[in-house]
Amino acid sequence: MVLIRTCVVLLLSLMASVFSTTAASGQPRHEIRFAVAAQFPPFQSRNQHGQLAGLNIELGNALCIQLNVRCTWVDQVLVENFPALEARQFDAIMGMAPTLKRRQRVNFTDNLYPITTRLVAHKTSGLKPTPRSLKGKRVGVLVGSNREAFALSKWAPKGVIVKAFWRNDELIRSLLAGDIDATLQGTVEIREALLDTADGQVFDFLGPHVSTELLGNGVAIALRKPDTALRSALNHALNHALEQLKQSGEYQRIIEPYRLDAPLSRP
Repeated sequence: MVLIRTCVVLLLSLMASVFSTTAASGQPRHEIRFAVAAQFPPFQSRNQHGQLAGLNIELGNALCIQLNVRCTWVDQVLVENFPALEARQFDAIMGMAPTLKRRQRVNFTDNLYPITTRLVAHKTSGLKPTPRSLKGKRVGVLVGSNREAFALSKWAPKGVIVKAFWRNDELIRSLLAGDIDATLQGTVEIREALLDTADGQVFDFLGPHVSTELLGNGVAIALRKPDTALRSALNHALNHALEQLKQSGEYQRIIEPYRLDAPLSRP
């Protein structure tokens, strides 16, 4: 995708300083092993050649160049594989919403970019993202996602039927076939997977954004609690590049085609 490549070129051109980070052993770190669930285009997926691709992949690679370390990618089925992170099968999880529940288990970098969550259903269904409207309806979510956690916690106890899917394409097929009535999704992902396709023209966002601490409002990198040095190093690289992009106006130009619907708010 030309847009993604443009983003990376801009990031790399702004990364003027290269510094090292330290592993838990106290030795200089030469590699960062990023875990990723490659089923969320345009952020992270496998291209036609079976290679990992997407905005999160490119941003991770750019950060590794800034830190002067090698990037290694570990493809995971589940986004929220915290036991494997704690067992040091990899160093970080790329592309995750830093919710309050997740912060109890892991640390997060600053947000890479904002996200919003919406209910998607047939245009004529009249559904809204409330338990009252969805009572008795079947709502699809992805296994292990923050949307699944939200729906099971807030909607299922009030009569909403929550159906979880391992893959987004399976969820979309179920929605098109009428096996589920709606889906709770990230705005950008569902646009690319359904709403911008020919099959998706009878579907739309219904009701306002769903906003709650259980869902989060941005995408960040998850790290083990003790890895404070790695978190600081990633934040330094991230903030340096993004701040320069924002000052030049390039950041808005890059994210605008993704229609993220919300400005990036940095502490």
